[in-house]
Amino acid sequence: MSSFEGGFRACNRLKRPEEFKLVFSSKQRSSDKSFLFLARQNDLNQARLGLAVPKKHISRSVDRNKLKRIIRESFRLRQKQLEGKDVVVVVKGAVNCKSKTIESELVKHWERMSK
Repeated sequence: MSSFEGGFRACNRLKRPEEFKLVFSSKQRSSDKSFLFLARQNDLNQARLGLAVPKKHISRSVDRNKLKRIIRESFRLRQKQLEGKDVVVVVKGAVNCKSKTIESELVKHWERMSK
């Protein structure tokens, strides 16, 4: 890894549909009314993240992008404890990006995924 290990770089992203399909077929899940987290072991020494934020649930692109930034930052702060996992975050319902509870919800899911 480079000298800047705390960032969210291209190698920390799931990019190809095959990578997403493998995670979607996994058994490790965590969900609530807003989010569905899916995870599986990968053969790498780093965690990777995939996002699915549908327009159906969050219609404004500004809000979708804000939510993706919040989720990526939360992942970036916890990627050491998720090392060796691929995680996909799916937004299941409307989420208020200005709410203070989003971070606590995300922390709860990251804790479940790291086990």
